Parts: sequence; C-alpha cells; structure tokens
Amino acid sequence: MAELNGTLKPSQVPARLGRFVLRMFRPQIYVTYGVLWTVTLEGTSGEIAGPDTPWTPSWATAVRAASVVLALLFVRMVDEQKDLDYDRQHNPDRPLVTGAITVAELRGAMALIAVLVVVLNLLVSAWSVLLILLGLGYTLLLVALERWFPRVGEGLVTGLLISYPVQLLLSVYLYVSLLTSGKIEADLRAVPLLAMFACAFLQFEFARKTEWRQDPQARLYSEVFGPRGSAAISLALAVGAVVLGLAVLGRAGLLPAAALLFPALGAWRFLLRKKSSGLMLPAMGFVLFFNLLCFYGSTALAIGR
Repeated sequence: MAELNGTLKPSQVPARLGRFVLRMFRPQIYVTYGVLWTVTLEGTSGEIAGPDTPWTPSWATAVRAASVVLALLFVRMVDEQKDLDYDRQHNPDRPLVTGAITVAELRGAMALIAVLVVVLNLLVSAWSVLLILLGLGYTLLLVALERWFPRVGEGLVTGLLISYPVQLLLSVYLYVSLLTSGKIEADLRAVPLLAMFACAFLQFEFARKTEWRQDPQARLYSEVFGPRGSAAISLALAVGAVVLGLAVLGRAGLLPAAALLFPALGAWRFLLRKKSSGLMLPAMGFVLFFNLLCFYGSTALAIGR
C-alpha cells in the first residue's frame, strides 16, 4: 500500500476519494435519493401549506439538494471511521481497512464538505446554514458519545435511536429552509409530513439489516427481533408512511400508496420464499417510488387546483 511506504502523492488523493465515493456512496443510489428527498419534501410542503400557485423548483432547491447529498456523504465518511474496528473483523475488504483510503484523507474531505455546504447555504439563509451544520455536528457528536460510552454503540436499537436524528435533522433543514424562503407558510401538518419521510427511510433501514442467518456478531435487527419480527416492523413502517401520506395529502396520497407493492413483494420473497436478501431491493424500490409518486401526486394536484 502506497501510503504505508510513504510514497503517496497529494495528486493521488482526489482519485482515491473518487474511488471511495463510487464504491461506498454509489451516486446512482444516494444522489437520486437525496434529490428525490429534497424535491418531494418541498413539493409536498408546498401542497399542504403553500400559496395558490403550484410549487416550482428554484436555485435554492438545487442548493438544498446538493447540501443533502453532501451531508449524506459526510455521514458515510464518519460511519466508515466509526465502524473501523468492527470492519477489521467482519468486513476486511472495506477501503479504510485495506488502506485504499486513510482516516486523514476522509477527515480532509469532511472538512471540505463542511466548508462547501456553508458557502452554498449562505446563498439561501442564515437558518439554512445553522441547520445543515447542526446535522453535520450531530453526526460528529455521535462519534464522541460512542467513545465516551462504548456500550451505546454496542446496542443496535440504542444505536438507531441516537443516530436516526441525523436524518430527521436533514428533513427539518429542508422544511425550515423552504419556510424561511417565503415559499410556504408554517403548518402543523409538517409534523406528520416529516414523520412520513421518517417511516419511509426506517423501513429500508430495517429491511437492509434483516436476514435469516443467525450471527450474534452481525449487526442485524433480525438478531434482536427475529427474522419474522424484523420483517414485520419493516413492512409496518412502509404502511405507516402510506397512512401518514394519505392523512396529510388527502387525494394526493392515493398514488404513492401504490408503492406498497414493493415491500409486499419483499415480505413475500423473504417470509414465504425464504430469500435471504429478499427485503432489501424492494425496500429500496419503495423509498424511491414512494418519494417520486408523492412528488408527482402533490404537484399534479396543485396544478389542477
């Protein structure tokens, strides 16, 4: 490994970071998700609390979408460092374990991301800067918490409870940034709306860590709740997202309800066909199509008003 021999050149760092991103932060998935998350939350917020004119994306929307994608990459880089000891035993092919990337390189990239999101959000509002930095700062706080209280990181459910607010903070960032721009008016329905996005994400979180295999060392929710119980929680969260969508969006929530076909298919493959990875891809499909159909349904309804 070049860095161990002291032969790593600064000019090689961008290429190494690029390879890390392509492997650990696949743009076709994460960039698509980040952009869809942004425009869907903006579009649905505009439907429930906006003016009579339909919501349309703006340059501020592009800033928020870029900020969300960069924040997700920041979180991915932090997780890679936080899980290093676990990965040395269970995922020896990870870039940080093999030396394909170093801690110093990741931290340098994280500092650059922090500066970039500040500069971008200064173009929108001071609240936008504060909230996006709060999301990044909370991610770093989690690292300190696990260092001070090691048992916090050992419990999978406890870890989820303290780490999930990162995603919630990003949703709050999107909503408040849009609110302070004057594009929408404050509305209490924003609370169940943000809960809808939370359920959609969490159903994927449970699905990707649910397997039939038994491994006490693996970080799987199926080790805590059992394979059937963990699959049921994932499916229930998907149903919860749809119910909240119907409650908040009314007629506009009917179309995204069709996305339930994905977790239903996943449950059938996993529970009846015993497919070990039967939940993950359908759960990913639900997140993407649910967001897409929420956006399409809410904006189409607004145009038709």
